[in-house]
Amino acid sequence: MSEVMGADRLDSVAVIGAGSSGLAACAALQREGISYECLEREADLGGVWNYASPGGRVYRSTHLISSKSLTEFLDFSLPDDCPDFPSHAQVLEYFRAYADAMGLHDHIRFGAGVRRMEREAGGWLLELESGERRSYGAVIIANGHNRDPYWPAQSTEFAGEALHSSQYKHPDQLRGKRVLVVGAGNSGCDIAVDSARIADSTTLSMRRGYHILPKYFHGTPIDICGERVLRWRVPLGVRRLLARVVTYFLLGRLRDAGLPEPDHKLFESHPLINSELVYHARHGDIDVRPDVTGFQDCRAQFADGSEGDFDTVVFATGYELTFPFLDANELNWSDNEHKPGLYLNVFHPDNDDLYVLGMIQPDSGQWGLVDRQARLVAKYLKGIRQGAESAGRFQKKKRAPGNRRTTKYLATPRHSLEVEHFSYRRRLDRELRALSKM
Repeated sequence: MSEVMGADRLDSVAVIGAGSSGLAACAALQREGISYECLEREADLGGVWNYASPGGRVYRSTHLISSKSLTEFLDFSLPDDCPDFPSHAQVLEYFRAYADAMGLHDHIRFGAGVRRMEREAGGWLLELESGERRSYGAVIIANGHNRDPYWPAQSTEFAGEALHSSQYKHPDQLRGKRVLVVGAGNSGCDIAVDSARIADSTTLSMRRGYHILPKYFHGTPIDICGERVLRWRVPLGVRRLLARVVTYFLLGRLRDAGLPEPDHKLFESHPLINSELVYHARHGDIDVRPDVTGFQDCRAQFADGSEGDFDTVVFATGYELTFPFLDANELNWSDNEHKPGLYLNVFHPDNDDLYVLGMIQPDSGQWGLVDRQARLVAKYLKGIRQGAESAGRFQKKKRAPGNRRTTKYLATPRHSLEVEHFSYRRRLDRELRALSKM
């Protein structure tokens, strides 16, 4: 950055993280004329989408699983020559172009990881990993929820090579090995498909069955098809029936491929978006097993009583939702829901100087939703500083009890951040319109 800013900035906002959420926050604050500084731990922007960064969580074959038009920022489109589902390299270039177009670089301080933050008179005192201490009037936490890998306790029992999906980068890591992938989220299924092409054998352990949607229907990205149905206000039961008919004709019956049938209704969990898993399972390239019950040396035991020997286990078991630099009590943490109790997953019910962006897992693209979150935060900050009536009304609303999700999801920590993108987007848009009436 061009110049080190003063240590005391109680008139300014600290944005933690320069990934997709942090960049959206910076642009929103800048749009409203609010002073800010972005603190990024790594040496470059992009967050989990930066393949070369230590904080990167993408692998060589990573592409978006939501189509570009339902993923991009509101006022900055992905290039026309980008495919429907851009690669991680194209995503990173898009973030760089966004930062350039919005003039964000002079406000981002790289190599400035936050070690600790605590309240002080008039705002927050942040201690950086360098030992430097800096004061801000408000903080926007935008460093994502894919930072701290979750390792199941049994992972320490395996005597071979154990990787978390965050450590997986390219298929050569699996070449010629007997591979077990534990976990059937989108990353786990992608890695199993990668492994099927290059490993000696590939086994995928699935704790439960999930609904699988192909990436395309009749040449159109599947999420765009879903968006059209939502705009037509088709009832949920009919949408479920349509989706099941489409997937049956495109993928066939899951059990015929050795995949377990889902134990829940479609849209009660994050669906798997994968056009290749069923293909490779039907070809015998991927052997599907139930949950792992334990390991003995390099041998895995499964819930159905079967066993298998493996050289490498990839634990695609997700991430823990943690904020290691902040006392959990500051975020109104709700143990029953495995997450902070924040209005719209963003706003603290009582405090107006702490916000979280990107703490959602939508069933479509995320950046446009986070862009709306960021604009809402910036509008609210500006409104409370100006004493706007609209900000006062919003303040009362976020303090009201009973702000809960209306969509039913599986009662697991993994699904605690799930949001149905269409209704959530409409809520954000309504709040934005109301806050814009200063």
